[in-house]
Amino acid sequence: MPDLVGDRDDLDQLIRRVDPDRWLTTRFIADPSARADVIVLYAYDHELARAAVVGSTDLMAEIRLTWWREVLGQAFGAGPVRRHPTAEALADVVRRRSLQQALLEAMIDARIEALDHPTMNGEAAGRWADGVGGSAAVLAAAMLDPAAEAEAARPAGQAWGLGWLARSKRAAPDVVRPLLRAALEEAKASVRRLSVAALPAALPATLARADLAGRSPGPMARRLSLVLASATGRV
Repeated sequence: MPDLVGDRDDLDQLIRRVDPDRWLTTRFIADPSARADVIVLYAYDHELARAAVVGSTDLMAEIRLTWWREVLGQAFGAGPVRRHPTAEALADVVRRRSLQQALLEAMIDARIEALDHPTMNGEAAGRWADGVGGSAAVLAAAMLDPAAEAEAARPAGQAWGLGWLARSKRAAPDVVRPLLRAALEEAKASVRRLSVAALPAALPATLARADLAGRSPGPMARRLSLVLASATGRV
């Protein structure tokens, strides 16, 4: 039996290190079990991101991403999954939370498509932000509140994804900026349909506002912006 408690603690520390912004948003999830499950989702996304860049060629990257697609097949089956901390934790969450396989696969599809676009145009950037960020936000909202209108979190996830593309220079500022502005405006309206419990799934969009302005606020400013967003229900 894998040590799920120990693995969850390790994954939390991993996400704190490699994805500090989204890790910070999980601190606004009141239920420790739900918080740990969302961390597993972000760890899965991290593994996909890592798989896409550690391969020496695009073909090797696609093989690594296909490995994770096979993990999903195992997770949604009844048998064991491959021995990997994130894979085993993901299977546990999938089976307890009844996650949508199509959304988890969309995150893989977006990473594979991006292999053909080292620098993304507007259409590619929009598809990546939706497939990666949008899908993750919907999955997180569904985990946090199964009764929530989880799709209402998608524009916020798209905004976070577009902000990431801007910071990583995977897309030019003049390509990202109009898409990000539109996503933030849509998120501002759609998050009103989310319950208080599901709101942390949309909080990463708050931090994307700095990307729109071309700013890089410090840790305290980022925390304060999330506190304000959580208190008001606005991103």
